[in-house]
Amino acid sequence: MSENYRKQTFVTLLSDFGDRDVYVAVMKGVIAQINPNLKVVDLTHQIPPQNIAAARFCLMNAYLYFPEETVHIAVVDPEVGGKRRAIAVQFAGGFLVGPDNGIFSGVLAQSPAIAAVELTNSQYWRTPELSKTFHGRDIFAPVGAYLADGVSLQQLGIEIDPASLIQMSLENCTQTTTGWSGCIQYIDYFGNLVSNIPGDYTKGRKWGVQVGGLTIPGCNTYSEVQTGEVLALVGSHGWVEIAINNGNAHSKLQINLQDPLELISY
Repeated sequence: MSENYRKQTFVTLLSDFGDRDVYVAVMKGVIAQINPNLKVVDLTHQIPPQNIAAARFCLMNAYLYFPEETVHIAVVDPEVGGKRRAIAVQFAGGFLVGPDNGIFSGVLAQSPAIAAVELTNSQYWRTPELSKTFHGRDIFAPVGAYLADGVSLQQLGIEIDPASLIQMSLENCTQTTTGWSGCIQYIDYFGNLVSNIPGDYTKGRKWGVQVGGLTIPGCNTYSEVQTGEVLALVGSHGWVEIAINNGNAHSKLQINLQDPLELISY
């Protein structure tokens, strides 16, 4: 164990690996070989395959619930083995480890990067002979474990400008003459359509959402509409979302990721 071991012991894992194969367990094994006392928490491994936008959203809405200095390892990596950078980033809430493909842009929009490195120091990889398809095992899991064990960010590789990190391209939330325009940034397990419009924008007003040719009333709870009816409300994550009471809004409305919508005031 490193002499500069910090009190924090949390490492989170997020991926699109699912639970059928051994990939997640292998990453946990690599972490345990470095420090078996680390507390490893699975955020989710059910991100739709290669869906960086979904990973971005889930990580952005989870990191605040963990202690400062937590190391968040996120692996949704369609370009694994290619030219994309492997990175570690320090921000006010801890550390981010994973591919430089926009997966961290949601977190960093809320809590900007303090420093970032490209993971070029193979001393902290599992092996210098990298797999072309499993950097979660060979780079990200061991680097995350070493960070949690007290290795400094600067020891892990070459410092890079945080401004150079890849950003996820989403339509911005902007004010209009009647309210706010935005887009769908996430579709959850229930088929709820989560927008990028903050729920705070609904406070103190009667409101609704216009999307796909529909005007949907804004509500406080599901119980305000009948079973099967469409509603808009502020989800537990703090964003305006579209849902169906006891139904699947994504399937019924055929509204998809990045489709535009508008929050309107009456």
